[in-house]
Amino acid sequence: MSAPRSANGVQSLERAFAILELMAEAGGELQLSRLSTLSGLPLPTIHRIIRTLVGSGYVRQLPSRGYALGPRLIRLGESASSMFATWARPVLTDLVAAVGETANMAVMDGDRAVYVAQVPSTHSVRMFTEVGRRVYLHCTGVGKALLAQLPPEDARALVERAGMPAQTPNTITDPDLLMIELSEIRQRGYCVDDAEQEPGVRCLAVPVTGAPTLSAISVSGPEGRIGADAVESIAAQLQAAVPKLLAEIT
Repeated sequence: MSAPRSANGVQSLERAFAILELMAEAGGELQLSRLSTLSGLPLPTIHRIIRTLVGSGYVRQLPSRGYALGPRLIRLGESASSMFATWARPVLTDLVAAVGETANMAVMDGDRAVYVAQVPSTHSVRMFTEVGRRVYLHCTGVGKALLAQLPPEDARALVERAGMPAQTPNTITDPDLLMIELSEIRQRGYCVDDAEQEPGVRCLAVPVTGAPTLSAISVSGPEGRIGADAVESIAAQLQAAVPKLLAEIT
């Protein structure tokens, strides 16, 4: 990834954001030499920008002499997540009205998915997934929809690093089997969590391709209400909601 250059923008600012994004893509930590290689910028330029970012708290220097994303980014991320909830709510509300079950939005957060927005169904028995909750990727609808947006080798490395504990008897705990399912998800455009995270709960999810960060939306409810015969129609409702959501968040 090369740092962007724009005749209309402030070049140093564009380069700083490009460096932050490169660090995030690398897991939050990089050496200066690697940043120079990835960005295509000379080492003195990288050093000057990093020094500025360190001084403002957006990057911190490690004892290893590498650099990591800094704590001030946490506040920005939290504010952005709260705005996601605001922007997503009307689209999720329409989903609940159309499908009758709880609708959620989640984004990638390190090696987990984190729920950033939810609109509950009106049923007396409904699914509650707390906003802010972090869940494993391999066993949740939103998690698998997020993984499906990654190159296969990156998805495998991520779940192997995070671990694949069994949450229910239905949880996929074999990376090879998960890779096969992710390939199928990419082909059909949606994924199903068949009681893999919680017994008796079925969840359908789709990737929000084109969002500013890896995102997914889902609908979840009891298996008795979301039967196998309803999967394709609910998946179509989710897919139809994606362009509406993108219009709100991009």
